[in-house]
Amino acid sequence: MAQWQRAIVLRLGRFAGIKGPGLFFITPLVENVSSVIDLRTITSTFKAEQTITADTVPVDVDAVLFWRVIDPEKAALEVAAYDQAVGWAAQTALRDVIGRSTLADILSGREKIDAVLKTIIDARTEPWGVRVESVEIRDVVIPGPLQDAMSRQAQAERERQARIILGESETQIASKFMEAARMYETSPTALHLRAMNMLYEGMKDKGSLIIVPSSALETMNLGVMNFASMKTQADASSAATAAHGAGMAPLQATPPVVPSIALDDPAPPPAFPGAGL
Repeated sequence: MAQWQRAIVLRLGRFAGIKGPGLFFITPLVENVSSVIDLRTITSTFKAEQTITADTVPVDVDAVLFWRVIDPEKAALEVAAYDQAVGWAAQTALRDVIGRSTLADILSGREKIDAVLKTIIDARTEPWGVRVESVEIRDVVIPGPLQDAMSRQAQAERERQARIILGESETQIASKFMEAARMYETSPTALHLRAMNMLYEGMKDKGSLIIVPSSALETMNLGVMNFASMKTQADASSAATAAHGAGMAPLQATPPVVPSIALDDPAPPPAFPGAGL
């Protein structure tokens, strides 16, 4: 007999003892071996199909049970087919636990449910000489429409969190703006430097044009606004280059006279009588 096996010996129908492992002898016609018990850890799979949870959701749950016989005498004498009895006890306990738990508890609290199942099954199998080592839930299957609803709920929750974060960011930005406004209120020089920096950032690209009210310039003590046409300077340079190529005396390119125009000043008078008509 193998190391992990034990033989149940009956003498005239009564329990006579446990034999093994190794070689042993029995009295013919008086003693007989009624069963051989395996003492190794046994793995059994069991499931609960279409079981209703506490929040009325049908689920299919698959689990694995790890158990072993610790008392061969009880396993042979107290229950018929102890391996099948353990399987039915595990399945019944699983249905009982699912019926008392919600879907959220089953999905998020598997370790807790495993511990509860181990306690219940072990209490039922202890009189049979069987000890439950562990119980593990392998899979939980829920209906397809419910999966879609849960997916939409998770998406809505993520969108809500994104909007909350955006609102908190706006609040922080507004707080910083208020702090900057208080600093600019007590330090006009800092406000002027900031305004000049903004104008520089907007005008540093070629060909850009920014129109700013003269009242804003006067507030920043920058004077009136001048407009310069870069295209006029480029045309003057091109004309000088063409004259030099034709053998003519080069002309000194003079920068165009750009008048200073205050936006708040009235229109200039006409150059000659009748010109304004």
